Amino acid sequence: MEWITQKPFQGLFLALYSVSNNMKNLGRMGIRYLHKLNAANVPKDLLERGQNRVMEASLTFIRERAKLKGELLRALGGAVASASLLGVPLGHNSSFLQGPAFAPPRIREAIWCGSTNSTTEEGKELNDPRVLTDVGDVPVQEIRDCGVDDDRLMGIISESVKLVMEEDPLRPLVLGGDHSISFPVVRAVSEKLGGPMDILHLDAHPDIYHAFEGNKYSHASSFARIMEGGYARRLLQVGIRSITKEGREQGKRFGVEQYEMRTFSRDRHILENLKLGEGVKGVYISVDVDSLDPAFAPGVSHIEPGGLSFRDVLNILHNLQGNVIAADVVEFNPQRDTVDGMTAMVAAKLVRELTAKISK
Repeated sequence: MEWITQKPFQGLFLALYSVSNNMKNLGRMGIRYLHKLNAANVPKDLLERGQNRVMEASLTFIRERAKLKGELLRALGGAVASASLLGVPLGHNSSFLQGPAFAPPRIREAIWCGSTNSTTEEGKELNDPRVLTDVGDVPVQEIRDCGVDDDRLMGIISESVKLVMEEDPLRPLVLGGDHSISFPVVRAVSEKLGGPMDILHLDAHPDIYHAFEGNKYSHASSFARIMEGGYARRLLQVGIRSITKEGREQGKRFGVEQYEMRTFSRDRHILENLKLGEGVKGVYISVDVDSLDPAFAPGVSHIEPGGLSFRDVLNILHNLQGNVIAADVVEFNPQRDTVDGMTAMVAAKLVRELTAKISK
């Protein structure tokens, strides 16, 4: 941390520290604003009408963007499935730092960084809209600023995902955000397809607490909500190295296949030859960037040494046999990244390779 004492960097460090501090309060601003309006005796129906207008406007934005991209692809022809980026800049359900809310634009910037080309390792061209499109971000903070609670916010996220899926051949590739977003995304995909999926979940943590710190939508509880909802037939969790007694008990309760890093060398052959999705609606992949060892991805909120190498992750993804219908990349925290944006490039590479897996 010697660089912090150097004058050119002191202002940058203080600015980042200030932003991080402000983010701790940002998640509560919308609710506090609502309480103030209630205290001022503003009619409840007036507030609800305004909130409904904001929510509908956000859905209209996603709907029209998805419709435009879908029409373009259908006119071009030749695509059975095309990955479509949908940003969900949500960080307030994180139990530690809320910087993942800033991740989607940083990931997009890194995807198109001039330091690399636009071809995936499997040879697909990201510049081809039949491979990758972008429908923009769900305006999470703008919605919360109107006092919209998490029950309705999660509904907006789910509806946004469904709007993308309505425009064939678009398939959602979601940029988080903290891991709480996986629940509404998976719910939407499963409901739209009409049945459960097999889920491959790469993470340092199982995120399966019943309600971590009393928050049912905590990023540490997303997969409990997914399993309760019946949205997954199989849930495979890979890269686990920070798991409590409750995490193991919940895993057993829901029949989760948990692969811990302490046995990775033994399990490697299984994980690099997965065959998923047979007999169900397809495969969903959720990649928490902290599944990677911090040597490869330091820009995360929860640093857990002893994780997967980047090539370990790519081997698992590249060798996976199954119809991947949607995915998310979550928990990249730009506020903890290196000065040169190393983790942003790692997250972007994950998105690029997932794009190749989804697009057909």
